[in-house]
Amino acid sequence: MEPELLIVTGKGGVGRSAAAAAFAYAAANESKRVLAIAMTDSIGLAAHLGQAKLGYKAKQVGPYLFGMGIDRARALDEYLKLQLGIGARAPLMPVARSLEAMAETVPGIRDVITIGKVLHEVGTGDWDLVVADGPATGQIMSYLRAPRTIAGLIPSGRARRQADEMSETMAGTNASLAMITLAEELPVTETIEALEELENESPIGLRGVWANRLVEPLGVGPTTLDEVKSVAAKNAGLLHRGIYENQRRWRKYLPEHRKLPFVFGVHDPALVAKRLATEIWK
Repeated sequence: MEPELLIVTGKGGVGRSAAAAAFAYAAANESKRVLAIAMTDSIGLAAHLGQAKLGYKAKQVGPYLFGMGIDRARALDEYLKLQLGIGARAPLMPVARSLEAMAETVPGIRDVITIGKVLHEVGTGDWDLVVADGPATGQIMSYLRAPRTIAGLIPSGRARRQADEMSETMAGTNASLAMITLAEELPVTETIEALEELENESPIGLRGVWANRLVEPLGVGPTTLDEVKSVAAKNAGLLHRGIYENQRRWRKYLPEHRKLPFVFGVHDPALVAKRLATEIWK
């Protein structure tokens, strides 16, 4: 079976890391060997995997499940040594500070090194599925188009071949993008814009759109709420009904999508992700 790649994106604050961890838990529950990898800030993914932090080396965090975070300076060092054929003993790490500055601040380098590390892990054959907790929707296209950008700048040679291979991997049938949103104005608007860009450029296939933190209808009418004696209970009911109606309004603007429930009363990020794992493949 060929390894799969799933990149998860969404506007900041929509639960992207929770969803990425949920995808990873769901696949691991099916006895697939899974790597969950943070492409940018690893704090959110680490918490949802039940870890204080994630290092650059893959660490087992559960049955069949491993986690890691990308260190761009180390990824750039690895890229230069392994992908471009520079000797493994070449003294690159003594200039790690310069590598780190380059990897963090030069967009083309930053993006291609980050996506390159994800694709490198896919290519190792160590994993049945690599789930990447990706950047926000406003940045995701920069990362997805990075290999094509590099290929357009370099006419030939090993670096060009590597860029072409990265583009081919992402455009293949085993790679896809999952978009996470909330049923609210700004996340929905940003999701629609990202979907339009994705359709126009098609650097990767779309796995689907998930609307997160949805509430179910309260199940009581206005008359019933009016009869509630407790002010706190009545206000809670009105708030719930208002949230549901607002979510229903904004969901109409989304294309076909799947639902993820609001996980009430759970404050442990790892438990939230595990709860979502039972819903996310439906």
